[in-house]
Amino acid sequence: MSKHLVITAVGDDRPGIVNALSKHISNNGCNIADSRMSILGGEFALILLLSGNWNDIAKIEESLPRTASELGLSVAIKRTEPRSHQGNLLNYHIDALAMDQPGLVHKVTEFFSSRSISIESLNTDSYNAAHTGTAMFSITMTVSIPVEQSISQIREQYMDFCDTMNIDGMIEPARS
Repeated sequence: MSKHLVITAVGDDRPGIVNALSKHISNNGCNIADSRMSILGGEFALILLLSGNWNDIAKIEESLPRTASELGLSVAIKRTEPRSHQGNLLNYHIDALAMDQPGLVHKVTEFFSSRSISIESLNTDSYNAAHTGTAMFSITMTVSIPVEQSISQIREQYMDFCDTMNIDGMIEPARS
């Protein structure tokens, strides 16, 4: 039976980190089942979900701190279980784009949280608009909406919320 391990790591960005980590994981008999990696400022950050048999997961737990230290990474390791199937949910893709302002992520996530809608993934980006140089902020999310909720009502409420907040927003079914 496959076991699972979540690894988070942060360290100075430099070439070769992903190669070294993936080699270490592979050499210890584990598989990267899911991952998120990004450059944030001058830091490289990653989250990995590993799968493997009990013995191989234990080898990673024991050996990874030393490898991470050699790579200049701070790591956290936690065992986990596979995610149970969440039935009766529909996945939707959400976009929000606005002039950068404090609290924007909180306001958008609160809209969905207050309606018992789970956020499955969330990515943000800030940049300067091409012609004006205005500081802009974008949010891209995938949410899971319970089927008993009215999608058209949620869409209408979200668009009203976006109008009130001066956000260009979009909600559409997520592509599988």
